Amino acid sequence: MNVSGIVLCGGRSRRMGRDKASLPFGDATLLERVVAAVVSVTDEVVVVGRSSPTLASARVMPDATEGLGPLGGLLTGLDTATRPHVLLVSCDLPLLVPAVLGRLLELVGDADACVPRIAGRAMPTCAVYATRVADIVRARLQTDDRSLHGLLDTLRVRWVEAVELRDVDPDLLSFLDCDTPEEYEAALARLRHVSD
Repeated sequence: MNVSGIVLCGGRSRRMGRDKASLPFGDATLLERVVAAVVSVTDEVVVVGRSSPTLASARVMPDATEGLGPLGGLLTGLDTATRPHVLLVSCDLPLLVPAVLGRLLELVGDADACVPRIAGRAMPTCAVYATRVADIVRARLQTDDRSLHGLLDTLRVRWVEAVELRDVDPDLLSFLDCDTPEEYEAALARLRHVSD
């Protein structure tokens, strides 16, 4: 699939209390784990955010729209991408299964976005977007609603339900995010369990 990868690490990690991207996770950091998963499905990966880690497998660039949240990070990535689709993934999904990304790429078709919906909840930071939506994103950033969920309301979305992903990620670990110290500890416990 002709796709670019965008990994978001621009958040302020307020609920975590420290920079999420650099937290250790197994033999890597949260960011390194996510980048490795994205690199397994594309050779063009851009890390967008405030921090400036050194990564051999990805280009790192500052968020051109800092302070505008994930929607701004998406636009920075869309403006940088050289391919017709982008995989947008946040850096706090350390148990991301690469096959989930492959499944989303298989299912996007001619939709503007291909987004998992787990237990009725959209997962817009583990999704595929067509680069042609860049101008729509740019326009959304001029409104009061700068959420990715608001963006999805304006796009043709191919929703992907949990049942379509369980064969490649039975426990849906790909969507276990680490926003708080408790969630981080829970993810570490799952990693130890999976590694045993």
